[in-house]
Amino acid sequence: MSLIISNIALHYLSKKEETGEVILRFGPDSIDITSKIDSFVDGLHTIYNGKGSKAYGHFSTMPAQSDNARFVDVMESYLSEMQSFTDFGQQAANLLKNELEKYDLAETGYLVICHYEYMGGRYLLVAIIPVSEHYSVDGELNISADQHLDTARLQLAARIDLFDYQQNAQGNKYISFIKGRAGRKISDFFLDFLSCEEGLDAKEQTKTLVQAVEDFVSVQQLDAQEKQATRKELLNYCKEQKDSAQDVSIKEVGSVISKEGETEHDFYQFCQEQSYPLEESFPHEQAIVNKVTKYSGYGAGISLSFERSHFGQDVVYNPANDSITIYKVPPNLKEQLLSLLQAQDKEEQSSQDF
Repeated sequence: MSLIISNIALHYLSKKEETGEVILRFGPDSIDITSKIDSFVDGLHTIYNGKGSKAYGHFSTMPAQSDNARFVDVMESYLSEMQSFTDFGQQAANLLKNELEKYDLAETGYLVICHYEYMGGRYLLVAIIPVSEHYSVDGELNISADQHLDTARLQLAARIDLFDYQQNAQGNKYISFIKGRAGRKISDFFLDFLSCEEGLDAKEQTKTLVQAVEDFVSVQQLDAQEKQATRKELLNYCKEQKDSAQDVSIKEVGSVISKEGETEHDFYQFCQEQSYPLEESFPHEQAIVNKVTKYSGYGAGISLSFERSHFGQDVVYNPANDSITIYKVPPNLKEQLLSLLQAQDKEEQSSQDF
């Protein structure tokens, strides 16, 4: 396991139904880093990395609106060793409690704050893990209920890249956070707790990268096969970066997609000359990159997917009548279609006999 935990804190927040009062229960001052804790954090790290709907931002430069310190202030006190991780975790939990009381939300559960290293990077993960009930039956067939941390429903979580933050505090992407089904109001509450503002738009950056690669292969006058091979190289590189939770680097992309004998900075120089609004490196949206080699769609009970290189040859689209003609039908699909035709012929023959 390449994940090394420095510190972890666990606190519980609940809400009284009658009054809406938020109750904060502090966890232990110190949690021993056992194999179970290692596995728990490793699983949480994996779940977080697997979330596709993440956005990126940075700490707000606006001062605190009250006498309370901001999250970044108490975090800095811990990182500069002016206070212990225990104090930092409890102060952060109080900040979350105060923020939660401003909203009529039922977003309660266990607050996890973890400082860890992974593949040379240093991170601070902050997450609210919801609680779910599960049931068990004993030998006497008695049913009992208990609670568990439902990490599969993780939606309120953010991770601070401490290296990026400390080396480039003016940057716009050292905080990542889940942005999706939780809803805008809930996301706002969590971002307010962190004093985080949205910054880099990973979706737009990825779209621009894909367009830049398409423009690059066009000016290189590559044939259809070479273009498709270049797209696959980009796809494989981005997948590797996503799997290892690493940013995409424009210079590395240049090295990956360049032909033998070319300098590795050709694509990078091309981007500079064309003034694409791209960061030197950035977290990307894999779903967008996946589309560079394949087209796919689903609707009205029809699902279709094919490699880009087949378009216009084995797959022809006619916009005039909104139809698609497929040549070289895949063998397994052909077998199913022939069976379907035989079944229809039998049905027609049976109806004629009557």
